[in-house]
Amino acid sequence: MATQISMPKLSDTMSIGVILDWRKNEGETISSGDIIAEVETDKANMELENFEEGTLLKIMIPKGGKVPVGGTIAIVGEPGENIDDLIKEAEASLQSAAVEPAKEEAAAPAAPKLDVPPPVAAPPVAPPVSAPTAGRSGRVKASPLAKRMASAKGLDLGTILGSGPGGRIVKKDIESFMASGGGRSLISTYANQLPALEQKDVPVSQMRQVIATRLLQSKTSTPHFYVTVEVDMTKAVELRGALKEASVGSVSYNDMIVRASALSLRQFPEVNSSFYGEIIRLHGEVHIGIAVSIPDGLITPVVRNADQKSLIDISEETKELAVRAKEKKLKPDEYTGSTFTTSNMGMFGVENFSAIINPPEAAILAISSIVNKPVVVDGQVVPGKRMNLTASFDHRAVDGATGARFMKELKRLLENPILLIL
Repeated sequence: MATQISMPKLSDTMSIGVILDWRKNEGETISSGDIIAEVETDKANMELENFEEGTLLKIMIPKGGKVPVGGTIAIVGEPGENIDDLIKEAEASLQSAAVEPAKEEAAAPAAPKLDVPPPVAAPPVAPPVSAPTAGRSGRVKASPLAKRMASAKGLDLGTILGSGPGGRIVKKDIESFMASGGGRSLISTYANQLPALEQKDVPVSQMRQVIATRLLQSKTSTPHFYVTVEVDMTKAVELRGALKEASVGSVSYNDMIVRASALSLRQFPEVNSSFYGEIIRLHGEVHIGIAVSIPDGLITPVVRNADQKSLIDISEETKELAVRAKEKKLKPDEYTGSTFTTSNMGMFGVENFSAIINPPEAAILAISSIVNKPVVVDGQVVPGKRMNLTASFDHRAVDGATGARFMKELKRLLENPILLIL
């Protein structure tokens, strides 16, 4: 008897799937466990496993097609079996199917409808205005001083008339040319040669839609408060260099911060929590999400039980997760279930920022760059290496004093990084 294959829910926030490719064709025999298609979710590209036995009689969603969770994507049965009624039923279901909303503890506020103006045609670009010429041919005569002045100001001597003997350009000619606006005219000429920018509307990806919904929900429904500390990273820099020199492993500063965060969360379980209205859940495990930027947006691979892993283990696991994240090959259990998140923009030279909490977590840590700056040590001004860390806390679950003590412990561990490898 023919059976419908439906689009499964492959992530906690998935509502629509996109068929990237069919691994099986109509008419092929398929078995339970076969990979029949590749599907794009809001988080990753995933292989779709089949659990039916028979022949793939009909593909309902072509390559590149979108289908809501629960919608029919194919029909499996016996060769020659009449499936007209199933096809009609599937088509009707797909037409009337509503996208299943992501199951959140708090309902996401409706996103405002924006009136998108129609594209405006760019005005025609005037052709570049040629700089005036002196009407002279051959070598331009100019005094050494005039040449130096013209070079310093980016002037073309061929555009300046000389008043010296034999039309020679002298200092006062350069000054007169600049005073008359000739220099500005020349600069405008170069500016007019810039290519026109292109206006275009970019479709919002599934991942970007989910990011927009969840962050709007977080920022409007979660009372954020922020705590910033400045960390002396001198010893951390020395430890990283020593580990690299000893060929122990390529440990990053982010790895150290993840390890320090995990240990600090054990000391302050209120930060490793989630607010659920009637209860505050103190999580029994420490799972740290690490924000990774990818072309479609942002995804947070999760280092599970980070408090129970060594610095080297965290480093190796993070690298593997980051590679699969950029390839959109993460499995659901590798990007869901985090209890605390870190977001690092230090590699972009950012010296301070704050991040939006990833619900239903109670906190997120914003990591900035290590800056060389003068600091006062024992009454003396000396070179120092400092880094700002800013934590965003959910005030419903975490009090200000608790957040401050958490950041103090995090600072202590990073300033004494030997504690991270014990």
